Amino acid sequence: MMSGSTVHTGSVRLAMAQLLAWRSVAARPLRALLLCGGFGVGVGVMIVLLAVGEAMVRQASQERLVGGGTITVLPDGIDIEVLTTGGLGGLFFSVPNARFVHRQVLNAPRLSDVVRVAAPQLEGKLLYVTTADGVEHPVRASGEIPSATRTLGAMPTVSTGAWTDDDGDRRWMTPTAAELRHDIDHFHVPTPAMANRDSWGEWHYFNVISPDASRWAFISFIVGGDVTGTQWGGQVLVTLHERGRAPRRFSRRVPRERVRFSTRDADLTIGDDSVRVLADGRYAVRAHVVEEGTGVPLTLDLVLSPAPRVEFPGATLLSGDFTSGYAVPALRADASGSLCVAGRCEAVAGSQAYHDHNWGGWRGVTWEWGSARAGDYTLLYGRVTPDDSAQAAAPLFVYVTDAQGFLALFRPRVIRYDDARTVRTAQGALRVPATAELFDVRGADTLRVTLTIDDATATDTRIGLAERGETEGARALRRPWFVQLAGVARVQGRVRGRVLNGSGRGFFETYR
Repeated sequence: MMSGSTVHTGSVRLAMAQLLAWRSVAARPLRALLLCGGFGVGVGVMIVLLAVGEAMVRQASQERLVGGGTITVLPDGIDIEVLTTGGLGGLFFSVPNARFVHRQVLNAPRLSDVVRVAAPQLEGKLLYVTTADGVEHPVRASGEIPSATRTLGAMPTVSTGAWTDDDGDRRWMTPTAAELRHDIDHFHVPTPAMANRDSWGEWHYFNVISPDASRWAFISFIVGGDVTGTQWGGQVLVTLHERGRAPRRFSRRVPRERVRFSTRDADLTIGDDSVRVLADGRYAVRAHVVEEGTGVPLTLDLVLSPAPRVEFPGATLLSGDFTSGYAVPALRADASGSLCVAGRCEAVAGSQAYHDHNWGGWRGVTWEWGSARAGDYTLLYGRVTPDDSAQAAAPLFVYVTDAQGFLALFRPRVIRYDDARTVRTAQGALRVPATAELFDVRGADTLRVTLTIDDATATDTRIGLAERGETEGARALRRPWFVQLAGVARVQGRVRGRVLNGSGRGFFETYR
């Protein structure tokens, strides 16, 4: 009885629901049609996305299809599930710093035994073409390097004409040493949306260490101010350091009319001083400056020879009004030439050297930075913090190279300082690091970097034009002391089953 009653009641409810649904459709037929149509379109779109994702996955596994190969490279955060479920990021992704990935990872000497060819390709990218009459048209475009695609075995049939590499293809795949330097090391201008353009600064920075590591020089060629207007200029700054003695500063300021920089190349002229990229990819650095306070002249004429493949390709961070860019064309280099002070010259021959390039708006910006040559390894670490904010909790990066180029990237959460040293400043004693440590584990790879500091100087950023990258205005930092450290870096760990162990000289920067 109870069971029959339940079935009867359920049938009545179903009939009533159907009757109500039919009357609702009959009463508002247009609304019902719109709802049904929308639901149908949604289902159709999902089917298409799933089909496209499945096709991309199948294509990636077929070597003979265009875009195919035995390995498919995806950007960080994109996986097979995104492709097969139709996520928008899976349809139109691109690989950041693709040229670096091609040159330093896929086409690197260390993988030559397993990678025969790496063929970069773009498929179905959205572009906009403006015709002569000013009309803008959206188009889909694909691109690839013909020679690489041909070697991969995925070259399409060309019905007429020829499809071969042009000079742009060659420069992307196999640039000359000079072309690579210009591509990495060229200058920039502030973005149109940047509000505090007067805080813009961009500079070439070099450091050179004497063979006995008792003396070193920091060399900066700085362009500061709003370079899109009229209120800007250049400065050349050379700081000489000797362990146990106060640094000596030599500088010269030059009006904008005598400054030449370019967004196409790395050459920079500030007055009679210059940085030039030579045809073989070396840097020629020449400057004549005077000591602040005494007028003693300093002349330097150096040539830096970067180690092949040991560079950091560069990146630009954009966040609202904040812009910060950084590249290291010569992470490991040797310097030769001469450095003269008051007519007394010292020959420089094969000395350890380094060169980087910075650009951006520097109002309220601090950073952690360091670079060292540790035996067979060269490392670079850093973090930029805008507005002296809570973003200091963001991870650092540690970039490790060897003679074959890029080796590994680590992301330690913190750098642990022991402020056991004291330096004298115009405002009294200041505690600065005596040691520091970075540690990270990424899967089976580990890294520990320990820094032992044997020299430190502190510069007050509130005085303006204090050190590299400073422009005229005070930076209003909560930690106003820019601390430059020299010492020994020890690298230990394991990468791909290979033990890392090395130590050597380096320079490090922080704020207090």
